[in-house]
Amino acid sequence: MIKNLSQLDRPMFLTTIGVILLVTLPIFIFRETAGPVITNLFNSLTNKFGWLYQWYAVLALGFLLWLAFSRYGAIKLSSKDTDTPDYSTLTWITMIFCAGVGAGLLYWAVIEWSYYLKTPPMGLDPESAKAKEWAATYPLFHWGVSAWAIYCLPAIAIAYPFYKRQVPFLRLSTSCGYFYTEQQAKQAGGTKGRIIDFLYMLSLIGGAGTSLGLSTPMIAANIAELLGVHHDIILEISVVLLCVAIFGTSAYLGLDRGFKSLSEFNLIITFALLFFVLAVGPTLFILKTGTNSIGIMVQNFFAMSFWTDPIDKGSFVENWTVFYWAWWVAYGPFVGLFVTRISRGRTIKQLILGMLCFGSLGAWLFFVVFGNYALNLQLSGMLDINTIIAQAGEATAITQILLALPFGKFAVFLFAVVSIVFLVTTYDSASYTLASVTTKSLREGENPQRWNRLFWACALGVVPIALMSVDGGIKVILSTTIVVSLPLLIVGALMSYSLLKMIQQDNPKIKR
Repeated sequence: MIKNLSQLDRPMFLTTIGVILLVTLPIFIFRETAGPVITNLFNSLTNKFGWLYQWYAVLALGFLLWLAFSRYGAIKLSSKDTDTPDYSTLTWITMIFCAGVGAGLLYWAVIEWSYYLKTPPMGLDPESAKAKEWAATYPLFHWGVSAWAIYCLPAIAIAYPFYKRQVPFLRLSTSCGYFYTEQQAKQAGGTKGRIIDFLYMLSLIGGAGTSLGLSTPMIAANIAELLGVHHDIILEISVVLLCVAIFGTSAYLGLDRGFKSLSEFNLIITFALLFFVLAVGPTLFILKTGTNSIGIMVQNFFAMSFWTDPIDKGSFVENWTVFYWAWWVAYGPFVGLFVTRISRGRTIKQLILGMLCFGSLGAWLFFVVFGNYALNLQLSGMLDINTIIAQAGEATAITQILLALPFGKFAVFLFAVVSIVFLVTTYDSASYTLASVTTKSLREGENPQRWNRLFWACALGVVPIALMSVDGGIKVILSTTIVVSLPLLIVGALMSYSLLKMIQQDNPKIKR
């Protein structure tokens, strides 16, 4: 045990515990007033700083595309140019996808269109023909290349110094190595690095709380339907505990036998469910609407990226586009750390294009199939989903949508299994990165200790429980993200500049 504790970075460990307590205790104590406070802070920040998130997404995408197709794109992320990737391409993509999207993708894939149908963008009339087209289109934009660019930026910025400069710290502060003195570099960036890692921990706790807080009620509703039990907060807490228990097994087995096996298992079940819905659902409507939505998004990508609605001053941009970019910014460092660990042997170009292309295509598949199936139920009058959401909530609506399928109970069961595995892989990858941050030294090929990962999985479970207990529901959960992500915009700019300077210093013979 002494040997195990000798690798623990006690200041970072205790600071992270303090952050979790700082976030959750006031929410538990002031449950009735915490919701309005968080929501008001969200509204204030989005109105004043929402445009910064929009520029951040566009600039991150532009920078990554330039880097991938420059001569720097051929640089291999490993200590030796002869190293081969640790994982096959399919396994690597699957692990990235499971870490990056989580069960939140399943939640939004089924019902996100309903919000856009009732409160459409661009000043359109609710439930008009154009509103219906945009309702199927905007989810693809929010979960597309801009989102994965926000994820990919910290992944590249951390992976380069970790593998090429052999920095023995797998932390967000690793990405800003250009700004450290030689002495600071030996101490994980010194005070500067501590501040950056503190911001990372705060954003991860808020981002993970958002993802888990959304998906847990959805899974609980599925289980309540299957077992015929009442859906209440006790069942939702039980779901969190179940996922932590499954994760414990995954953490004990290790990254290769645990997370890798879960990801591969989930890929099989997920594709089986997707093709089942496509086959028994309104196949032609799903395919035609999906094709139409991709066309609308491609044609209007820059307009959607820069639209701030300054004249009518509606709330669509702040409530959705800015929220999503803030969610990705909050989650980005966590995904970046995990992707760094599993990407040894890949080139910069492979990593960038792999995340941008396969990440986007994977997310679009969910929205095209699940989203358009649900949209057809609403438009055809087979199921009034908007009314169900208004009266019983989003989680119940998702369950009813699945029950409308042939063999509905079986579909609910498969959906619940996929959701649980996605939730578990979120816990797994989030706790892995927190354990990395609280480990003194972590070199290429090494993993954090098991007890450290298990501890953070249990600690992270406190956050969604706190958010689910607050008055205000989904709005409070969504608002938490942007409140904790704003400082990371500055870190993102610093890591981009640091990455470029480090690459130029280390590769003076490579011309741009």
